Formats: sequence, C-alpha cells, structure tokens
Amino acid sequence: MTGGGSGQLVLRRLPARASLRRLALGVAAAVLAALPAMADRAQAQQPTISLPAKLSAEAGVRSPLAIRVGPAAGLPRNAFLRIRGLPPMAALSDGHSIAPGSWAVPLTALANLSVLLAPDAPASSEIVVTLVAVDGSVLAEARSTLVVASAARPPNRATQAEPDSKAPTSATILRSGSEPPAESRGVIGGPGLRATQSMTPEDRERATRLLQKGEDHLSEGNVSAARLMFEKAADAGLAQAAMALAATFDAAELARLSVRGIQADAKEARRWYERALQLGSRDAEQRLRRLGAN
Repeated sequence: MTGGGSGQLVLRRLPARASLRRLALGVAAAVLAALPAMADRAQAQQPTISLPAKLSAEAGVRSPLAIRVGPAAGLPRNAFLRIRGLPPMAALSDGHSIAPGSWAVPLTALANLSVLLAPDAPASSEIVVTLVAVDGSVLAEARSTLVVASAARPPNRATQAEPDSKAPTSATILRSGSEPPAESRGVIGGPGLRATQSMTPEDRERATRLLQKGEDHLSEGNVSAARLMFEKAADAGLAQAAMALAATFDAAELARLSVRGIQADAKEARRWYERALQLGSRDAEQRLRRLGAN
C-alpha cells in the first residue's frame, strides 16, 4: 500500500510540476518579447551629440557653433562638453580653456555658444566634441570640420591717405623718444596724447566689445582668453585695450588684481604700454617710468 500510496502521491505532483514548467516558459517568452522594446527605450535615453558635418565660422567676428546634446532625461548631472581641435588662439563665448585649442563648456552655454577666431586662423580644423560625465567617463562623441572664412572688409577710403615719407613713423618715435610735430600726429585731447591711427565708429564699437569680453574673462581668471580679446582690441586702435593687455604682464598690476599663477613679463608689459602711449593713453607714460625704475 505504501508503494501504491507513493505512486498516488507521484501522480498528484506531476500536474503541479507541469504547471510550474508552463508558467516558467510563459515568463521567459514574455521577457524575450519585451527585450526589443526595453533596448529601444535604453537607446532612446542614451545621450547623443548633434552637430553639422561642417561648422562655418568667420575670422575676426563671433560665429555661432550649432552643437546640441540630448535627450535631457538621459544626461547625468554636471556633465559638460570637451571641445578639442580648435585653432590655438580661438576663444569661445563661454567655458574655460584647458589647453591651446581645447575648451571645457557647460551644457547650459550651448544655446548661445559662439567662437571668435584670429584673422590668421587656418582655413579648416578637425574638431572633436566629447560629452563627459563629472567622473571623467565619456558618454558620447562627435566630430566635425570647422571651416573658416577670412573677414574681408572693403577699405575705408574716407580715412585712407597716401603715406607721407617725411612724417615720422611710430617706430621712429619709440626709438628716439621724441614726439612728431603736431601737424603730423594730431592732438586728440590735450598735451601728451597722440594717436597713430584713426578708428571708424564701427571699429571702435567692435573694439570696445572685445575689451569688455576680455575684462569678463579676466574676472573669471581666464587670462589667456582675456589677453586674446585685449590684443584684438588694441590692434584695432583702442588705447584702453593696450593698457589692459600690458597690465596682464605687469607684476605690480597682477598683484593689484590678485591674479595668481601668471608669470609677469616686463618686456611684454613695456611693449604694450608703449603701444598704449602711441594710441593716446594718459597713464601709459607713468607706467613706463615705473617699469624703467625697476
């Protein structure tokens, strides 16, 4: 009877085991059926970088960079973009320069991100845009070609004049330490002020914007980007920009501005103070005397 009883027990358990087997097979089939949808959802949340195969820019003016990152739901907190391959003297409207031609840019800056290129920037550059998490892991990467057009402006014939071989050049003034006659230098505001080039209102407005941008960079501690902005504005003829650029090389001014980690260069400071003096700065002569006394 025991054997019979055991046999009966076995017979009773078989249906239960078969049900469990069918249940397991059903769950496995459901999971397999859901896998493609789960993969699609995971892929949809994976961050991506969107940018054209070619980015166009114009040397000497701010050009927008059409870089987009998404979706927002898939972006980890504090992720940022690393942009490499830019021309060494390029300056972005936001972010920080981490090496020549390389910038770290917050994602919040992408909507209005632009680049300012020097007039001698190469015609094209291969750039790499990488989405980086705060722990340094790479989340996405894309490449593009930055195509640069030279900023060609027609000459302003109203302000151009034939060179006068008898008039002293700025180099002659600097070597001799003397001022040219009043009729050749043009007084623009009183004794001691002299200018070696004229500026159109458009040039002055553009140079003033560059000066302001340089001051913004300097306040953020980005001295290399500030110097680039100051130099462009000084080359356009803005005396204040030449003074600001000289100050970034002047040990006394760096100490006054509480700028640390930047090596002073008296030779460069003197060169840009002399340029500011040419452009009509009242304070440049005093700074030059101080440098000469050191």
